[in-house]
Amino acid sequence: MDKEHFESVGLIDGLHSTPSRRYLSNKPISDAIIWDIIDAAIRGPSGGNKQSWVWMVIRDKNTKTKIAHWYLENWNKEYGVRREEILSGTDDDALGPKNFLSADHLANHIHDAPVWIIPILRDVAGSQDPRTGSSIYGAVQNLMLAARAYGIGSTLTALHSTNETQIKSLLNLPDDTLTMAIIPLGYPVKGRWSQPKRKPVEEVTYWESWNVKRDRATHKL
Repeated sequence: MDKEHFESVGLIDGLHSTPSRRYLSNKPISDAIIWDIIDAAIRGPSGGNKQSWVWMVIRDKNTKTKIAHWYLENWNKEYGVRREEILSGTDDDALGPKNFLSADHLANHIHDAPVWIIPILRDVAGSQDPRTGSSIYGAVQNLMLAARAYGIGSTLTALHSTNETQIKSLLNLPDDTLTMAIIPLGYPVKGRWSQPKRKPVEEVTYWESWNVKRDRATHKL
């Protein structure tokens, strides 16, 4: 472990303070830290313990620039065309104005992040199983939490997926693979380690049967 840059963060504190960080500097991240972060990622759950994953580290500027071009095109088609509506609040998109601006910044600057991690699954290309991602996304969360411990920001995005064929060709990936996300890593230049805003836990938790709720206030630790 690269202890020089490591910051001790309690597990629960880390879980509650690892939001998407999309304003990232181009300050280099050492290979030693990248190794530590991925080593933490692979401790995550894997369906059937198959561990049929690969973690692609991307630093090359040309590679990032090519993928970033596709990424921005996809962003503009999906969200950019609704910019004014989202920012004015007349579009009911859950992203909201604040998150739109940070995601828009990422779309235009994702290539500036010094390191990308692309989690890849083997033997799933063409899979129609909606649970395919369950074999890697837990490990992805481990990766993002480990990055948090080093003061490194990250976000999980899959806006590249429309260009899966081109990206697989660019990265020389085998036919059986599927890229599951792009995770840009970088030291944050804006924002803070704060609790992501979510619906109240009482609103999204049912007990024993659908729509059966409980009052959390009566069950304090």
